[in-house]
Amino acid sequence: MHSETRKARPPMGDRTRHDAPHPAHDKHTTIESALADALATRGVTGLSIRADGDVHRFDAPDKRRGSLAGWYVCPTLEVAVFGFWHTGEQQTVTVAGEHHPIAAEQARQAAAKARREREARRQQEQAQAAQQARQEWGAAAPADHRHPYLIAKVVQPHNLRQQGDVLLVPLHAEGELVNLQRIRSDGTKRFLKRGRIKGAASLVGRLAGAGHVYVTEGWATAATIHDASGCPVVATMTANNLEPVVRSLRRNLPAHIGITIAADNDRRTPGNPGLTYGRHAAEIIGADITWPRFPCEDCACSDFNDLAACEGRKEAAA
Repeated sequence: MHSETRKARPPMGDRTRHDAPHPAHDKHTTIESALADALATRGVTGLSIRADGDVHRFDAPDKRRGSLAGWYVCPTLEVAVFGFWHTGEQQTVTVAGEHHPIAAEQARQAAAKARREREARRQQEQAQAAQQARQEWGAAAPADHRHPYLIAKVVQPHNLRQQGDVLLVPLHAEGELVNLQRIRSDGTKRFLKRGRIKGAASLVGRLAGAGHVYVTEGWATAATIHDASGCPVVATMTANNLEPVVRSLRRNLPAHIGITIAADNDRRTPGNPGLTYGRHAAEIIGADITWPRFPCEDCACSDFNDLAACEGRKEAAA
């Protein structure tokens, strides 16, 4: 397989918004109307605002329905705070239209309460998803090598299991099964609802006795590289999960074991997220990085599994 390998470039800095307070206009007489107006400027409408001191969640306009990535809380009848978990944005709204020390402290306490409640809810939801993963995994049979997805990707099932016509890809974190990726015959992929993804990964091969480890995004890419190299490969499932996974790997593996990130080359996607996140993760731990270069000009290939298929088609046509 043709690829290009280089030392990682300096990482791109993460950007998290921490906007200045957003006071309500003087025309508002209630915190409910002031908050509703502020949320409307962010594209959030139709909420029934409750100024009861509790944390309430809602769908963010730029996330899929049911994500509940937005939140608000009204600690008093004069102050409200809202934000979005996925962007880090947080805003304070007041009825008076001016920000003052008392309102600032109330907003700080409200935001801290929202974070605590969110973390408790997240841990509970992830624990429930992990329990479901263990039940489904235990009841599933070894994956059939004739599954349409495996045939399409030209890989062996390795450690996968199968439930009906659905492949199950196990995701582990700290040695525990925490989530499953379900892959249907048509290639559609879904994780367990609200299951843990950050820091979790799926291993193809064995780490014991390994001299080198590769890290990829997708499972099929991991299987392709393992079949070609014989090395264990860790699949992180998403580009932004590369960093937490490689941090854990470097921390837990002996220093003499080398790590290479086999990044996706998302050349058709603005910003090339596969390569961008891959370079950043490699820089963090001082790993090598490799990415595929494709013989085709107009194809949608992006990873090493695509490259293997592309080269296979080229050889067949020769």
